[in-house]
This record gives sequence, structure tokens and C-alpha cells, in this order.
Amino acid sequence: LKDQFDNLDKHTQWGIDFLEKYAKFVKERIEIEQNYAKQLRNLVKKYCPKRSPKDEEPRFTSCIAFFNILNELNDYAGQREVVAEEMGHRVYGELMRYSHDLKTERKMHLQEGRKAQQYLDMCWKQMDNSKKKFERECREAEKAQQSYERLDNDTNATKADVEKAKQQLNLRTHMADENKNEYAAQLQNFNGEQHKHYYIVIPQIYKQLQEMDERRTIKLSECYKGFADSERKVIPIISKCLEGMILAAKSVDEHRDSQLVIDCFKSGFEPPGDFPFEDYSQNIYRTISDGTISTPKQEGMRMDSKTTVGKAKGKLWLFGKKPKGPALEDFSHLPPEQRRKKLQQRIDELNRELQKETDQKDALIKMKDVYEKNPQMGDPGSLQPKLTETMSNMDRLRMEIHKNEAWLSEVEGKVAARSDRRHSSDINHLVTQGRESPEGSYTDDANQEVRGPPQQHAHPNEFDDEFEDDDPLPAIGHCKAIYPFDGHNEGTLAMKEGEILYIIEEDKGDGWTRARRHNGEEGYVPTSYIDVTLEKNSKGA
Repeated sequence: LKDQFDNLDKHTQWGIDFLEKYAKFVKERIEIEQNYAKQLRNLVKKYCPKRSPKDEEPRFTSCIAFFNILNELNDYAGQREVVAEEMGHRVYGELMRYSHDLKTERKMHLQEGRKAQQYLDMCWKQMDNSKKKFERECREAEKAQQSYERLDNDTNATKADVEKAKQQLNLRTHMADENKNEYAAQLQNFNGEQHKHYYIVIPQIYKQLQEMDERRTIKLSECYKGFADSERKVIPIISKCLEGMILAAKSVDEHRDSQLVIDCFKSGFEPPGDFPFEDYSQNIYRTISDGTISTPKQEGMRMDSKTTVGKAKGKLWLFGKKPKGPALEDFSHLPPEQRRKKLQQRIDELNRELQKETDQKDALIKMKDVYEKNPQMGDPGSLQPKLTETMSNMDRLRMEIHKNEAWLSEVEGKVAARSDRRHSSDINHLVTQGRESPEGSYTDDANQEVRGPPQQHAHPNEFDDEFEDDDPLPAIGHCKAIYPFDGHNEGTLAMKEGEILYIIEEDKGDGWTRARRHNGEEGYVPTSYIDVTLEKNSKGA
């Protein structure tokens, strides 16, 4: 390649252009990663819930899982940013620095090659000039010799002319000899420089260009590897993000979400009773032989029926639209279960405030003691107004707590009384009523009429009837516990996984089934926690 200097010049320039082209490719990939990460973060920000009061925080497992997925997606976006940063630092930045150094080195080597070529051209010109001069002097010497020989043979020529021609011949011959020696020296010098140029200088420059080009190729190979390593380093973390999304998906519990809905909206009220039948045809078919019919009793029954209807009508709003009214301090405008929750929340908040005031009082007392022992630090009397105000706040909070606890006890007493009455009616099983779950939820079964013998007129404020029979309910099937159940609430029955129980009452739509152990202990268990097997003709039994 000694004579391919121009082609090597073009090849090395192509190599640098290719290096810069790959650097541009990496830059565009970095921009794509940055834009992708930015769009992912914007997406997460768009769908992330804004800060809301504690009561409005998401509680459903599906919502919590979605927010966990958003967090994992935000971490995934961070890993895309890490990829872009790693590529920018390890690949793109390194390529740009190396490209600059490569251009500088290539320029230096090419300048050395051009200088060597220029020096060889200069030596050739000097040799060519000495050659042309030697050739010219030789022709002049030949002319001088021919002139001398012509005059020497001419008999008419004078001796002076012959001597002059001889001297001119000697001068030209001497000059020709000198130019010959100079031409020989220049030729020898050119040949030496030419050999040095093609066998020493140019090979060395070409070798340096070759090493430079090979280093460029190696650098490209390293950048290719770094390009892939930037992505491979974050794969374990990205895998953890994806595993977190899968775990979030597995954490969704439809039964728990359903229970949250029940706990959120259950009111604690009993369903309204059936409307009684009012027989207006009794006066039409009354016979004379019957004598006087007990009118007071009829009227009493009719009044009782009207009272029952009035009670039923008064409670219909509980299952329809609630009448609008001002919010009361004791939450008496709310259903019992919701009222109990609100009162409990208020008591917890008041207790927290009381604890803060107590801590502040202790701190003021300690500071007052320090001031009394070290008067130079402050006046103890300056803390007395603040201490008095704190004590007043504590008394006010205690009164508020006591008042709310009284309301809460009232609500819990009513709920417990209603639960006791329902438990008693379930044991007697002389009347079929809508069941109330241990948590206070209710069913849609509104059949609460007495199906036994006629009873005496009940008190207008009584909702439950008295029963005479205390025989236990017969078993209509059996069940196997799929999951364990603690049964902490009143009226529930604790069970272990795999335990066999008798079914004495089916689920009426409220999610609870009444069961009995072998030892006679009875209670309600969640229907979704058991595998029920009913016996044939259980209804008739």
C-alpha cells in the first residue's frame, strides 16, 4: 500500500464518520429512553390519587393493588432513566471524546505522510534540475569542441582565435564535469531518500494509521458491549418491579372488598315488618245469631294494625331515600352502625388531642421547674397563662370524651339489646324474621309476621314477639370449614379449618349461615368460609 496514501486517507475518514454515526444512533436511543421514562412518570402522576383526608383513603384491595402497580411502574420509569444515563456516560460520552482524539491523531499522521511526500518531491526536483543543467553544459561543451576543431583545421584562422577557442573548450569541459559530479550527488541523494521514504517513513506512518483504525474498531466493539450492558444491569431491578406488580395483582381479595362495602354501608336497623291484613268484610257477613261482636277487641286490633302500619311506614326511609336534615352533634340522624363508627372515630381523635395536651402540660411543668431552679434562664410566671390554658383544654377534652362515650354506650346498648332479642327469636324459631348478622348487616327478608297462635296486643314500641317453644332448631345439613374463623363478635361461632358443623339455618342473602357444633354450641359463620351440603327434603324437615 506504499502508493495508496490517498485511499488510506479516505478510509480513515470513513472510519471516523462511521464512529460518529453510531454515536448519533446512541444519542437518539438515549432521547427515546428519556422520553419514555418521562411519559411513564406523567402517566403515574396522572392516575396516582391526590392527597385526601384519612376517611377517603382507598381501602379496597383492588384500589390498593392498582396504586402499588403505579408505584412499581414509577420505579420502572426510574430504571429507564438509569439506562439512559448509563448509555450517555459510558457509550455516547466516550464515543464523542474518542472521536475528537481520533481526528487529532489522524490529522497528525496524515501531515507526517504529506511532509515526507513533499520532501521526496523536493529531492526529485533538485536531482532533475542538476540533471538538466548537466545536460545543458554537455551540449555547450560539444559546441565548444566543434568550434575549436574547425578553427584548428582552418588555415586562415589566426593563432589567437585558435587559443581563444581552446580556452572556451576547456572552460565548458570543466563546467560539464562539475555539473556531472553535482548531478551524480543529487541522484545518489534522491535514490537514498526515495528508498527511505518507501521502506521506512511511509510504512511507519501506515502502521500508525493501521493501529489507529484498529483501536477505533476495538472501541466500537466495547461500545456495542456497553450499550447492551446498560440494559442488562437494570434487568434484575425491572424484574423485581414486574414481580411487585404480580404480587399486587395476587393481593386482590374480592371477599375482603365485599366485606368492606358491607361494613361501610350497613345501618344496623332491622327490616320493616309485613303489612297486616285488614278485613273490612267482617261487618258484611256478621249474623244476628252471633249477637254482639267484641267491638272493642276489633277496634283494638284495628288500632294495633294502624300502629304497626305507622311503624312500618316510619321505617321505610331506612331502605329508600333518607330524609334530609341537619347533622346533629351526637350523629343521631345516622343509622345505628354508622353512628357508632362516627362516635368511635371522634373519641379516638379526642383522645389523641388529649394526649398532645397532656404532653404539652408535662413539658411546661418541667420548663417551669427549670426556671424556678435557674431564674436567669426565664421567668416561671410567664408560663402560668399557657399552663392554665392547657389545663382548661384538657378539662374540655375530657368532658367531650365523656359525653361521646355516653352516646356510644347508648348506641352499643341498643345494638346489643336488638341482637339479644333476635338471638332469642332464632332459638325459639316460631317466627321467620330477616336475620341480622353479627356485624349489624341485614337481609332483605321482610317476613316478620307471627305465624303462631294469636297473641295479646303488644306494646307499641316493641318490634319482637314473645315465644313459648324453646326446642332447638333441627339440622338441615352439614358443612366443612374451608378457612378458620375467629368469631370474636357476639353471636358468631368460631371454627377451625376442616371442622365439621351442622347447618340449622341457611344463608338468607346476608352472607351468614347459622351452624351448630356437636356439643350444642350455636352461632353464625361466614357462608364464604364453609362448604355446605344440605340434606334432601330439608325444607320439609
